[in-house]
Amino acid sequence: MNEEQLKKWKAKRQKRRDSFNSDGLLSGILRGDLQALSSGITLLESNKKEDKAEAQKLINSCLKYSGKSIRVGVTGVPGVGKSTFIESFGQFVVEKGFKIAVLAIDPSSEKSGGSILGDKTRMNQLSVLENAFIRPSAAGKSLGGVARKTRESIILCEAAGYDFILIETVGVGQSETMVNSMVDFFMLLMLAGAGDELQGIKRGIMEMADALIITKADGDNLIKARRAKKEYENAIHLFPPNENEWIPKTLVASALENYNIEKTFETIQSFVNQTKVNGSFTNNRKQQDKYWLHETIADTLMTNFYSSERLVEVIAEVEQDVISGKISSFEGAEKLMKIYNHE
Repeated sequence: MNEEQLKKWKAKRQKRRDSFNSDGLLSGILRGDLQALSSGITLLESNKKEDKAEAQKLINSCLKYSGKSIRVGVTGVPGVGKSTFIESFGQFVVEKGFKIAVLAIDPSSEKSGGSILGDKTRMNQLSVLENAFIRPSAAGKSLGGVARKTRESIILCEAAGYDFILIETVGVGQSETMVNSMVDFFMLLMLAGAGDELQGIKRGIMEMADALIITKADGDNLIKARRAKKEYENAIHLFPPNENEWIPKTLVASALENYNIEKTFETIQSFVNQTKVNGSFTNNRKQQDKYWLHETIADTLMTNFYSSERLVEVIAEVEQDVISGKISSFEGAEKLMKIYNHE
């Protein structure tokens, strides 16, 4: 792309962005227009002040059309085959007559800040299906902010009529807690025979899982996978019972051979049926709404703090004082908070 073509592309993109308005986007989203849905999510992800106001109007307009999907979180160590599994599962869901949206949180480089956003490439068969929508988002430096935007994106996808919404995490860590707080069913993908140092998503994350799925259970690995399944089943019995009365299931599956993909789907349906009957499905969503109230307050305060004009220069000065050892990081933080609170 030469300089002239780049200018035209930027002008065209800017023109499309300038046309963003909540009413027009809402109309398109309710029709299931993929461009309107993509533009709506782009609006949510914008850090421009004017875009934030328009994004909030869009969210508020979509809320009454949301809440009817099944929200599924998918996590696992890098290399476990999350994208391959999601593609196989997504194709099965579409074949069953449902619409599926995949919201993937992509890791960002600590050095450059860039992200590959390659989920559409990894899910090339799913991405071309009419009833499938794939949207990667860069994690950046603030996972909490990205997670909040992902939760808002769920609302837009539900308004667009998607029946299943899958959120794929960046890997193992803080993202799991964030994603678990916005889904109905949390799926943990595991590898057989990878060694405890790779596998050990450990008890904390295992306790959050509603299903443990040992992936790549094909060929010579099938025997290892079945052995691992028994080990995890034994481990689950040591965990305290869940409030929703659901006992986490363990499965072996192969995305390449579509082995137990249908059983995974049936497990999710069984979970939804059971938790809706005992009321925990609705209660969980209410608790999540409460959690995100406080997360949004924290995120807003953080944004306001770092965007304060009075603090821009002072932050740099305090940083230098901390680096040089003149003051501790705690003193520096207290000094900045005093200035911020007296604005």
